Amino acid sequence: MAAPHLLDGRLKIRHLVLMIAVADQGTVLRASEQLRVTQPVVSRGLQELEALLEVRLFDRGKRGMTITPVGEVFLEHARAVVAQLNSAAEHVQEVASGEIGTVTIGTHLAGSNRLLPAAVDAFKKAYPRAGVVIQEATPDLLQVSLLAGAVDLVVGRLAAVGSDARLEQVALYREPIRVVVSVDHPAASMRDPQLRDLIDDPWILPVAQTQLRGELEVAFAREGVELPQNRVETTSILTLRSLIVSSKYIGVLPELIARDDRQLRLLSTPLEGVSRTVGVSSRRDVPATPVCQAFLACLVDEGRRIRHSLQ
Repeated sequence: MAAPHLLDGRLKIRHLVLMIAVADQGTVLRASEQLRVTQPVVSRGLQELEALLEVRLFDRGKRGMTITPVGEVFLEHARAVVAQLNSAAEHVQEVASGEIGTVTIGTHLAGSNRLLPAAVDAFKKAYPRAGVVIQEATPDLLQVSLLAGAVDLVVGRLAAVGSDARLEQVALYREPIRVVVSVDHPAASMRDPQLRDLIDDPWILPVAQTQLRGELEVAFAREGVELPQNRVETTSILTLRSLIVSSKYIGVLPELIARDDRQLRLLSTPLEGVSRTVGVSSRRDVPATPVCQAFLACLVDEGRRIRHSLQ
């Protein structure tokens, strides 16, 4: 006997569901009640399935339906197919809701100490099965990775990421840049120290050609002083902090980074016009995945809380 053609369009999912219900309930009546359909619908569906398979799946008797040996074989496959379809539907729903999947975040200093950890924590509590990958790099490399699709979102200083028309940027909060010393630095006990009062101390500053360095040069010039001659230039946050804490250097840091560090002291020294807008960047031409949208929502929520704390 030639094998029936189950993929020619005649076999329907409802045939499998009807057979499983009859096998589980034992009668057409109870199966129809479970499925909330009429008995003729169940009976006709079974007849169609048996005609398609060219076998008898159930023996009909006064006490109900008794599955045949051939029916047992097909029932096992029917259950597997329906289970797979249910699993697929659940999987699709999980992906669509952001419950599973992976989001890759690029970051560089700005937002990495408060915004990003808080957003990750909130996201993982809501979506424990979703994955988060965080990659750190310089702003120029992060922009390349974002445009190439290697990362989904970039969290950091918006101006540092660039103004490429292909990028969508969402500002979350504006954070002041502050003059920072160690808690035991002599300047920590000074009342309202000005830049001119600190100019002879060793400093650690951003490297030339960075946006922050340019803003600092303007701020120093506005106060009528030149950049400190005794200085180290670096982009390494770990080196910067170590020199401030252990070697009594004066440095500049975003307020939230310094405020959370018990070994650092924020000075009241004014740096007019020196601040940064922290936000998230994504590609305009690539629709965000559900998991990416869910993580972005967490970033926006945490950004709102930080913005209020800075007011």
